[in-house]
Amino acid sequence: MGEIIPFVFSLSGGLVLDKSSFEIAPGSAIELENYEPSIKGGYRRINGTAKWNSNIVPQTSVDSEKVLMSAIFGSNVIAARGEKIFSGTSTGSWTEIDTGRTSAKRYTFERFNFNGTDKIIFADGANHASTWDGSTLVDLNGAAGSGSGTAPSAPQFVAIFKDHVFLADSTTNTVTFTAPFNENDFSSGNGAGAIKIDSTLVGMRVFREELYIFGTTRIFKVSGSSSSNFSMKPVARSIGCISGFTIQEFAGDLVYLGPDGLRTVAGTAKIGDVELGTISQAVRPRFAEQTNPDLFESVVIPSKTQYRIFFNKEGRVETQTYGIICVLKGEGYEFADLRGIKPSCTDNDYISGIETVIHGGFDGYIYEQEKGSNFNGLSIEGIYRSPDLMMGDAGILKSFSHLLANYSPESVIDANIFLRYDYEVDTAIRPDPYPLSVSTLVSVYGTQVYGVGIYGGSSDPVKRQPVEGSGYAIAIRIKDDGTNSAPYTLRGFQLEYSQGARR
Repeated sequence: MGEIIPFVFSLSGGLVLDKSSFEIAPGSAIELENYEPSIKGGYRRINGTAKWNSNIVPQTSVDSEKVLMSAIFGSNVIAARGEKIFSGTSTGSWTEIDTGRTSAKRYTFERFNFNGTDKIIFADGANHASTWDGSTLVDLNGAAGSGSGTAPSAPQFVAIFKDHVFLADSTTNTVTFTAPFNENDFSSGNGAGAIKIDSTLVGMRVFREELYIFGTTRIFKVSGSSSSNFSMKPVARSIGCISGFTIQEFAGDLVYLGPDGLRTVAGTAKIGDVELGTISQAVRPRFAEQTNPDLFESVVIPSKTQYRIFFNKEGRVETQTYGIICVLKGEGYEFADLRGIKPSCTDNDYISGIETVIHGGFDGYIYEQEKGSNFNGLSIEGIYRSPDLMMGDAGILKSFSHLLANYSPESVIDANIFLRYDYEVDTAIRPDPYPLSVSTLVSVYGTQVYGVGIYGGSSDPVKRQPVEGSGYAIAIRIKDDGTNSAPYTLRGFQLEYSQGARR
């Protein structure tokens, strides 16, 4: 055997689908499913999901009706299903707070406080918007005002801007705002008003002291300090938003789904405009596969600087439901595929000081993300595949002797390493998989129960695995589909090989 040559690479860059192996950095991936690019480095197998409350959100008509709203409010979750709205904690039964939501669609909501009382406002696109303060529900029908002005009867989108409530009606493309500090006063004489836009309205979001109004073909922003000086200017005249349920404040920007993928509305103002940019070029094929705006949902996990977008279909089971993870790291945005979570609605906030991410299910339950090691009892299938690695020369045959895998387990894991040679052509060698597993958590003294952890070990083990096979190129693929396999982080690899003849 000739001289042993080490080839070392760390994992960074995320999923890349728009380049060939000759162009992709070794640490990027051409498959990355249910591994999240970590802000701490490497690719981490994601956490699971679990029922937030073991009781189904009640529904008197169709048991299969999906949850239309899951909103965190204090220590409670406000959940809508069918024609009813409920409030509940993570334990106990759901308490009914509204029964008359005829033909309700997906809800939007905002939390606010005008007069010292915390409230949540929500709209469903078919009924008057309503507020809830923990004890009293109020329909926003204009009863608190006097003089001219009419409350919108079926707004779908809500926002709180400069102490006014803004309600958007996507059927008339009109945004109505209330008088200041009074969510139920629509009188123009008291400071209420309306704005008409010339695009099909899909969402609103307040960002850096301005209100952004998203249409399917245009984007606008409202500036000013009160109704006396509100003004609206176009942000983009030829780019719009596919779905308002993709709009999220994320890592200092507004992120939304445009016709060419994920875009940001940057906070840096240009002359009379705002800089727009596409961030998802690396995974653009994924967005090209999704065209129905009724299928989109999204949520942000701030502690991980992570944005998740989901592509859902009513008849598609959880294991066939796809999404994209987007993470902002120092070197830019990184992406991964997400499969197995099927939200009909989402929210994130803090409950008792703990960051909490929830979603409503198509099965009528409220689920918590970032919980446990499986998807409510179903296994999480994690897949990583490196680019085809040529070690700088695609024309030299390499004979491989060892693979070193650097990874950080958090508990028991059960995964397999597959080596794939020469671009996986039919004639290429396919060795049996090698185990990447931890049956007992490696622990620092004082961090585990005696007899459970291995004391004095490292939290970043390096597994050195003898391997066999030769080829002009090699790829590393890891698959993890154990029901109870805990999260862990893949950090990097070292391939040891000797050179052979040139072809």
